Amino acid sequence: MSHRRFRATVDFAVRRSVAFDYLGDPRNRPEWQSSLLSVTLADRDAEPHLGMTWRETTMVGVRPRLEITRFEWPSFWSEEGRWQGIEAKLALAFEERSSGCRVVAEGEISGRHVYAAPAVLAGRLAGPAVGADLRKAARILERRA
Repeated sequence: MSHRRFRATVDFAVRRSVAFDYLGDPRNRPEWQSSLLSVTLADRDAEPHLGMTWRETTMVGVRPRLEITRFEWPSFWSEEGRWQGIEAKLALAFEERSSGCRVVAEGEISGRHVYAAPAVLAGRLAGPAVGADLRKAARILERRA
């Protein structure tokens, strides 16, 4: 199995509870995550919670199944996703700041067999992509504030 870790840090001009509520709700993802076309929740009416699952449809046609694996409002949120031979983990830590909050994203993408090389490539691109997506989310929330 091959894997690649990534990290991104973005400051938000909103309270961490506001950033957590927005980023931790999969229904908001297509608005700020550039690679997504749609999100399909297993339970459309449920509020985000530990164990919540959904499927994403990406622009390249990949449809991973994801699950919230840690949900500690308003300080920490994580997910795990799987598609074919690729697994991805993403954790978001929300740190209170005097001017809002800082979101620290850390993750890892791994792949087995024929998916090893694509997983490593995706991992190389993930840090800058996650950073850009979080900056977009920060702008969206700042405009709403």
